[in-house]
Amino acid sequence: MNEAWQAFPDHVRLSIRLTPNAGRDAIDGFETGADGETYLKARVTAVPEKGKANKALIALLAKTLRIPKSSFSFISGDTARKKILRIDGDPEDLTGKLNAMPKA
Repeated sequence: MNEAWQAFPDHVRLSIRLTPNAGRDAIDGFETGADGETYLKARVTAVPEKGKANKALIALLAKTLRIPKSSFSFISGDTARKKILRIDGDPEDLTGKLNAMPKA
C-alpha cells in the first residue's frame, strides 16, 4: 500500500502537494518528503487565487483517473500547497488507478 492515500469503505483520501503557476499541467508521481510523508506531486498552470488552482487540480486528476470531477472534495488544505482530497468511489478501483500512476 502506498502511504500517499488511505482507502475507506466508500472513498479514498489522497495527500497531494500542488505547485500552482507551473509551466504545464502535470502529475509528477509520488514522492516522500523530508518529513517522511508521502504525497502525489502535481502542478497546474492556474494561479492560486479564488480556487483556480484547486479547480485545475481536480480537472487534471479527474482526467488522469478517468472519474467525474464531482467525485472530488477537499478534506483539508484548500489554501495550502499540501492538500488532502476525498475521492468518492469504489476504493479497490481507485487504488488500482492510483497504483498505475507514475512514481517520481
